[in-house]
Amino acid sequence: MAIPRANKIRSGNVEFTSSVDKAQYTLRELSLAASRDTGRMLNYRIRGEAKKLPGMRRSKRVTGAFSYWARPREGDLLIGTKHGTWYGVEQELGSNRQPKRSIIRRTVMRSVDDIRRVQGQYISAIENDNKARGLIGKGKETGGD
Repeated sequence: MAIPRANKIRSGNVEFTSSVDKAQYTLRELSLAASRDTGRMLNYRIRGEAKKLPGMRRSKRVTGAFSYWARPREGDLLIGTKHGTWYGVEQELGSNRQPKRSIIRRTVMRSVDDIRRVQGQYISAIENDNKARGLIGKGKETGGD
């Protein structure tokens, strides 16, 4: 989606310029970019934790099991395991065959300070329009495929 133009309204000798749409677009795109960076960071750390499990150090399946989804329409970030991966779901939640290891939850709780730092970088970029445009266009990918 392109950056919306400013609306100009003229009434006699007075001209009113409204940049509300542009500001809303910038805020929405900055929050999505912050979610993408947060998801990328957490996904990297979760995969590292999963590799430490017994028997998973050399497995290539672990790298494809965990992923993140930064959803632009909803404006949120989902982090989880892909469908049908027993080593992802069963080890996160536990079952009668696997103990509960909560890899995702534990990693996210340890990384709260780093998440705040990443999100804060994008929020502080609101002050400078050029810096915000550079951060918005940085990455358009999602997931960890």
